[in-house]
Amino acid sequence: MKSYFNLLVLFCAISLFVSCGNADDDVNFGLNTGGDLGEGKPVDDCLELGENDLILSIQDQYTTEPGKVSVFFKVSDADGNPVPGLTADEFTIYEQGQNDACFNTISKSEANSRISPNSQIFSNNTLLVLDLSNSVLSSSLDELKTASASFIENVMPATTQESYKMAIYWFDGEDVLHELNPLTSEKAELTAAVEGITVDISNDPSTDLYGAVIKSTDIASNLLAESTKGEKIGAASVVIFTDGTDQASRFTQQAAQKKVDTANPNISFFTIGLGAEIDTQVLTDIGKTSSVVANNKEELETTFNNISELVSLRASSFYLFEYCSPKRSGDNNLAIQVTKGGVQGAVQTKFNATGFSGGCE
Repeated sequence: MKSYFNLLVLFCAISLFVSCGNADDDVNFGLNTGGDLGEGKPVDDCLELGENDLILSIQDQYTTEPGKVSVFFKVSDADGNPVPGLTADEFTIYEQGQNDACFNTISKSEANSRISPNSQIFSNNTLLVLDLSNSVLSSSLDELKTASASFIENVMPATTQESYKMAIYWFDGEDVLHELNPLTSEKAELTAAVEGITVDISNDPSTDLYGAVIKSTDIASNLLAESTKGEKIGAASVVIFTDGTDQASRFTQQAAQKKVDTANPNISFFTIGLGAEIDTQVLTDIGKTSSVVANNKEELETTFNNISELVSLRASSFYLFEYCSPKRSGDNNLAIQVTKGGVQGAVQTKFNATGFSGGCE
């Protein structure tokens, strides 16, 4: 990842060579909507911040009159691992107006800035998708129920929060993704649903794994679209457990993988495999965020806990930066830098201050 990012920085540095430090030119560059930085781009060389060891990926941004700028982003290390728990004093914010040769650190007294982890506008939905085909029900149901309950305990907050919700689905060989429990913020309700699974829940002993991938991705996409209405921002996680390969042959591996690869980037995909009959490469590709394997049913709870930790860390690695800009006109550049434990990372974006005025809080 570092090599790719270095090449990206080099390319942008060459592209900006003529205009580096010229605010009139800098603000005209469009946003980079792909890659590690999301909707952001590498910071201008005039800041001399150095190589990024932490990656700030802008997920969304908007302005609100009379003068508020809001940027929602996630932070990860160079290996893609989420970085949670950052505090406001670990961030430095730079602003570059049309008449500035380079960026200036914004004044906290004038800008009324704040960094908020998991703001009230943030919504996080998790889909736990369980393989309840005959092989699971007949040999590892008790272990799966224990592992699932532990997953729920670890992912859901200790106190109920409307911004954190989970739904549980299950699949067998039918062309249906069965709902075990609808989306809820109630941990006890989810746990009770898992504990209520019985060996006779399924009537089809086959495994429609690819169908489950496609259907759960569609559900996550719809949930994300619904939960981000009205200037809300959100993320979703799809966690799929199976102990085998697709046997129903209703959908192709290519179709399932395409669904995952083209999904909203704010949807994370995790897979948990059990036993020797799984195809680890398929599960690794589908679980593009992370994939783990339990060699036997006694390891199930540990592997579920490993994934639950990643789901929780990812949810707490999203941050909302808001400030009242002193700018009052035109396109302006904004850079956000985070420094933690001797390493740093930064990202640049821009905003339009036309119509901005005083009175922002």
